[in-house]
Amino acid sequence: MKKYYVLHPAVFKLDGGAMFGIIPKPLWQKVIPADELNRIQLSLRVMLIQTATKNILIDTGIGDYHGEKFDGRFGVEGDKNPLIQILKDELDLNQSDITDVIISHLHFDHVGGLGFDDPHQLIFPDATLHVHRQHYDYALNPTARDAGSFHGQYFKQLLAMAEKKGKVHWLEGKEGTILSDGPDTIHFKCSFGHTPYLMHAWDENFIYMADLVPTAHHIPIPWVMGYDIAPGQTTKDKEEFYQFISQTKKTMIFEHDMKTWGAKIEFKNGEPEILQKFPATEAKVTEIFT
Repeated sequence: MKKYYVLHPAVFKLDGGAMFGIIPKPLWQKVIPADELNRIQLSLRVMLIQTATKNILIDTGIGDYHGEKFDGRFGVEGDKNPLIQILKDELDLNQSDITDVIISHLHFDHVGGLGFDDPHQLIFPDATLHVHRQHYDYALNPTARDAGSFHGQYFKQLLAMAEKKGKVHWLEGKEGTILSDGPDTIHFKCSFGHTPYLMHAWDENFIYMADLVPTAHHIPIPWVMGYDIAPGQTTKDKEEFYQFISQTKKTMIFEHDMKTWGAKIEFKNGEPEILQKFPATEAKVTEIFT
C-alpha cells in the first residue's frame, strides 16, 4: 500500500507583485499580506511517496548552498541540510534510502536541494533522477527574462554526475509514464506557460501542480504569476489541467502555499470551483490520503 507525505523543509519569500502578475495588489494582499519589501512568504513543500520498494521524492526545495546574500534577498529560512534532516528525524530515512527523485523543473527553488555545493556531490547518491529532456535543453539556454531562475552551474554538474552513474531517466514529450513499481505507477503531464515542459507528476490520487498553480490562491484562471514566460499559455494550460483534474477527481498538491497543501476542484462552465481545501499545519511532515 502506497503512503504519501508532504514535507515542509523551509520557507522563502518572493515579490508579491511578481507572484500574482496582473492581479492588483489590493486583491492579492487580502489573501497573502506582503512585508515591507513587498515580499510574501511561501512554502518550499515537496512530496514523498513510499511504495513497496521505493522512496520517491518530487522536487527538492531551494537547498542551502546559495550564501548569506542570496538567503537574505529571498528570505530563506530553514535548517542546515533541511531535507536530509526531515527525512532522518521524521521518517527515519537516510539519503541512500531515496530511490527516485522526480524534478518538476530546474528553477532554483525546485532543484536546489538536489546536491551539495562544496564539494559538488549528489545528496541522494543512489536515486534515479527523472528529468524532462526538452526542459533540460531549455534550462541550459533560457531567455534573458528567466535566466536568473536557472542555476545551470549547479544542476548541470549534478546531472552529469548522475548520468555517469546511469542514474538519469530522461523523459520526452507532453505526457507519459515516469516510473512503475508493480501496480504503482506515476505518470506525468506537461504545462508550458511558466516554463517549457514543466512536468507535473500524477497518479490515481494526486497531481503535483508545481508552478502552474503554486498556491490555492492561484486556482482562478486569470491569477497567473508574473514569472511565467507565457502568461496567456498558462491560462490555457490551467483550463486543460482543470478539465483533467475534475474528470479524474484528483487532489491538487500546492508546492508554495503556506496554509494549504492541497485542494479538490470541479471544473464546470469554464471555471474551477473549489470543493475542498486541505489545511497545512506547522508540522514538518504530514501524511496525506490516510
